[in-house]
Amino acid sequence: MNEAWSAAFAALLDGRLAIAAAVTAAAGVMRGFAGFGTAITLAPVFSLLWTPAVGVPTMLLMEALIGSQLLIGSWKHVNRRVAFPMALAACALVPAGAWILFATDPATLTRAMGALVLLFGGLLASGWRYRGARPLPLNIAVGALAGVLKGSTGMSGPPVILYLLAGTEAAREHRANLILFFAVLGLVALLPPLLAGLFTIEVLVKVAVLTPWLLLFVRIGAALFGRIGERSFRRVAYALLLVVGLAALLA
Repeated sequence: MNEAWSAAFAALLDGRLAIAAAVTAAAGVMRGFAGFGTAITLAPVFSLLWTPAVGVPTMLLMEALIGSQLLIGSWKHVNRRVAFPMALAACALVPAGAWILFATDPATLTRAMGALVLLFGGLLASGWRYRGARPLPLNIAVGALAGVLKGSTGMSGPPVILYLLAGTEAAREHRANLILFFAVLGLVALLPPLLAGLFTIEVLVKVAVLTPWLLLFVRIGAALFGRIGERSFRRVAYALLLVVGLAALLA
C-alpha cells in the first residue's frame, strides 16, 4: 500500500502537475466569483492530462469538497422553486450519464468535452440567452440534461448556466442558484465512479494535492465578487474557455 501511494505521488512530479495547478487556480477564481467554472474548466483539461477515467473522478471529488463552502454564504439568496427541481432531476439522470462515461472511448469523450466547452463559451460570449418562461416541466428538463452531462463528462454547467442567466433576477440570486445546484449534484455525482472503483490511489493523491490550491483561489474569487467589473471578468473567463476547449478538441 505504501508503495502504491509513493508511486502515485511520484507520478505527479512532471509538467502535467504544473499545468493542472495553473488551470485549477483559474477555475477556482471563476467558481468563487461567478458560482460556476470548476467542472467546465477542469474536466477537459484533467481528462487530457490523465484520461477521463482519472480526470473526471478527480474533478468530481474536488468539486464536491468545495461546494459546501460556497453554499453556506449563498443559501439565503437561493430561488428554491427553480433550483430544487432542477437539482433533483439532474441527480436522477446522473447514472445514465455515467454509463456513457464507462462505455465511450476516452479520446472521443475528451474531444466531445472540448466541443461542448467551445459551444458553451461561444454562446455566452455572443450574449444569447433563453428568453422564455421557466415553468416546472422545463426546469426539470434542463436539470435532466445537466445530469446526463454531469455523469458522462463531469460538466453539468452549460445548459443550467445558459438557462438561469436568462432571468432578470439579481446577479447574487443567479450565483446562489448555481452554487446550490452544483453543490447538490456534486455529491450525487460521486456515487457512480465510487461504485465503479474509479477513486483509486492515483485519483486521491491528485485530489489531496490540488484541492487546497483550489480552495485558496475559490476564496480569492469570492472576495472579488462585487469588487471588480463583471464585463472585465467575463472577457477573461471567455478567453479561458476558448483555450480549454481548443486544447481538448485538438489534442
